[in-house]
Amino acid sequence: MTEFSFEEKTILVQYGIKKYENEETVTEKLKTILSEKDIQRNIDTLIGTQRVRRIGPEILQNNESHTELPDLPENLKSVIDNL
Repeated sequence: MTEFSFEEKTILVQYGIKKYENEETVTEKLKTILSEKDIQRNIDTLIGTQRVRRIGPEILQNNESHTELPDLPENLKSVIDNL
């Protein structure tokens, strides 16, 4: 697995949520590049900081009305495209 910074992991999780919304699907897709612990920790952090909200038991959504989605760094574009 490639080593990502905490900020990069957070961005990957946010863009994974934007792409799939279903928490189980997001976790399954990101497991190829991040540990499940990192994924869950970032989801919890994003919910706690109100950058992501939970819509029902399994659906996650970026809270774009509250905060903007961060710019996607060049080195993460291909990672997100391949999810």
